[in-house]
This record gives sequence, structure tokens and C-alpha cells, in this order.
Amino acid sequence: MKKILLLWLMVCTAWAGYAQDGERNRAERIYEHLMAGRGDSIYAVLNDEGRRQLSPALFNDTWKQLEAQFGKLKSAGAWGEDEAQGVKLWHRDLMFERYTLRLLLSFDADGRMNTIRVVPAPVPVGTPAVAFDQTVMEERDIVVETDGYRLPGTLTLPRVEAGRKVPCVVLVHGSGPNDRDETIGPNKPFRDLAWLLARRGIGVIRYDKRTKVYGADVVPKGKKLDMDVETCDDAVAAVKLAAALPEVAADSIFVLGHSQGGMMAPRIARRAEPVAGIVIVAGLARRFEDALLEQSEYIATLSGTVNEATRAQLDELKRQVENVKRLGTDAFSDSIPLPLGLPKEYWEFLRTYDAVKEVSALTCPVLVLQGERDYQVTMQDYGLWLMGLISNRQAQLKSYPELNHVLQEGKGKSTPFEYNEARPVPAYVADDIAGFIRRKDVR
Repeated sequence: MKKILLLWLMVCTAWAGYAQDGERNRAERIYEHLMAGRGDSIYAVLNDEGRRQLSPALFNDTWKQLEAQFGKLKSAGAWGEDEAQGVKLWHRDLMFERYTLRLLLSFDADGRMNTIRVVPAPVPVGTPAVAFDQTVMEERDIVVETDGYRLPGTLTLPRVEAGRKVPCVVLVHGSGPNDRDETIGPNKPFRDLAWLLARRGIGVIRYDKRTKVYGADVVPKGKKLDMDVETCDDAVAAVKLAAALPEVAADSIFVLGHSQGGMMAPRIARRAEPVAGIVIVAGLARRFEDALLEQSEYIATLSGTVNEATRAQLDELKRQVENVKRLGTDAFSDSIPLPLGLPKEYWEFLRTYDAVKEVSALTCPVLVLQGERDYQVTMQDYGLWLMGLISNRQAQLKSYPELNHVLQEGKGKSTPFEYNEARPVPAYVADDIAGFIRRKDVR
């Protein structure tokens, strides 16, 4: 559903299939053009939307940038095929000296290219923070249903004496079409949290996000795409489902939102009243468009230099962000594309939503957790949450010096590529969440 042009890494547009042999040959030629820096040749095979978003100069230096950051190419794997939601993608794994990347390509029915992406190559799923132990926990399938949309999910429960009801946490994803585990690379932070919390006597509901299950077909008739449709409606339904479960204490249901889910957690709590409290993990408190621009600029400077094509992309994103800020005024221009390819009504919702104001109106307990190495949601957001919660005596905040955006431990400057390294959620994060649920101080 979402489309983002992120430096040289991504171009996401509509996908379609074509004749297999012809596509494989086209993919090989595009790969050769990319290695040779023949940007004009790559641009010539893009579809109309790709040409509107990109320029030939973007591809001239892509290979040089890759080798500057990851070392010389050591080997290239064979072409393979993947399919996601009926979309066929061609992929080739490229082993550089310091990292392995995957080149992804896709074509329209007329043979023109609609997707060219370079992403971290997938690796085996990482070892969870704690093994699933059926002697102390159990899981069963559930379905979260809203407006006719059925989202498959998992209920994780601690094994307790018969008749005892347990607290329950509803996990709410970040942006993008996440699965119930919030899988990123080999990491599954929501799975880790579910099993860690179950060991601490707490039930957990996690479910596949609507955009994961239904793709672009996520908006009910009569509604428009916004954060309620994408995130909040289903989270509210999950809270109601939790309250109806015989194993769950209905007065002890908590909402834990990560990233975008953390930003919306105060709204979810208000709509799903009463909830016992919320946990905001790496939740964005600033304007969404400002954070998007800041993230893009951060990634652009990781290699130490910003070339002309990348600077042009950043300038275009800045132009789009400035236009978003003019929504609702005569200065807004319909001719300027909106960031991420999201519709106008989505940005209109975000323009009027103030997460800090929303959380300051809550009377329930609030826990804010923040990784200090997080470049997507930063300590600036943490400070804003602090100011919004200054009068809430039930609020607690804690930051972790070694954690990044997806709760991975590390040292030094965080990069998007460490998300592809298997690092489970540390047990001390679950200790703090469990302590908050049991009304203990988080230290």
C-alpha cells in the first residue's frame, strides 16, 4: 500500500507479471546496466510512474555507492522468483565483501520495469529471546475482525491454575504491512515479547496487520484511508476481543504500540476505554512528515557523502513535506506529489493528530520506552512524551542506551542494515513491561 522512494534503495510502484524467459533476460540486462553505470539504459525501460519519480543520473553512481559502502562484489547468485500477494519479483543475491544484498526487479505486463530495489538479503530467522516452552505457556489461533476484515492472529497465554484470569497486552504494529510477529529480517520482536511476557504471567494478543492480509484493499466502503483504518480500528477490536476471553482479566488489558503503533496508542486507549494502561515503545511524538525527512537525510549521510542524484531526491522529498504542511490552506498544491505516495486524506488525518496532546489527556497509566540508538524515533520524541506526561502521576519513562528502533542491542551509530542481523529483544525490556503492568516502578 505504501510507496517510498528512499535514496537509491527503493522504488515501489504497481506490480504485474510477464513471460518468464523474457523477464529473466530483461532482468539480466538491467543488472548489467546497473554494474556499468548506464543510467540512461535503465531509465529507458522504466514505466511512466518510475520515470516521473526518477532520473537517469540516479542509476549512474548506484553501483559505485554500493561498493564504497559494502566493498567489492565477490559473487552474484542465480536469478530466482518470489511472489507476494500475487506479485512476481525477480531477485538476485549479491555478495559484497562486507555485506550481502538482494536486487529485486519487477515488470508490467507490457515489459516495462516498475520496481528496482536493493535491500538486505534475507537470512535465517534468528533465535528468539526465549524458547517457547509448552509447560509454561500455550498459544492458539484467533481472528481479529473489524468491518468485515478478518485478521489472523495468535493468543499467547501463561499456564496458570484453573480459573485464574491473567493480564493481557495487545501488540500494535509500526508502519508498513507487518505480520503478527512484526518480522524484520531474521528478527521477530513481537514474538519475542509475547513469549517473554507469557513467562512473566501475562497474556498477549498479536495479529497480522490489515495491510499485510489485504494489501491495497484495506478501506471499507464509505471510509477513507487514514490511521484509524490502517491501525486504530483493528487495535480497538483486538482490545474488545481480549476483554471477551475467559482467561483474561477484563480490567487488566493493556495496549502496547511500537513506532507508528506507539504514536497511535493514546488514541487507541481513548477509543477502547477502559484500558488499564498503554505502553509506548519507540513511539513517534513529532510530526510524521518531519521524521520522514530526517530519517532520509540520516540514511543519505551514512556513507559519508551525498551525491548529486541523492541530494536531488532529498530536495524533492523536502518539497513534498513542505507542501504537506500547507494542507488546508490556499498555498497547498495538488500538483506536488505527496510523500510515500499516500493519499491526501491520510496526510490530512496526520496534520490534525497531535500524539502528545492526546497522551496528556489520558488518566490511565502510561509507560514510554525508548532506545537511545534509534534514528527513526529519537530522544527528541522521548522528550516530547515526557513533557506531555508531566502531570500524569501514573506515567513512567525509560530509555535504553544500547537499543535501536526494533529493540536490538548494539554499539555506536545505528543503521538500517543491522535490522538484518539476528538480535532478539532483551529480557530486561519484558521485565520493565511486566513490572509496569503489575504497578511496580520501572528503574
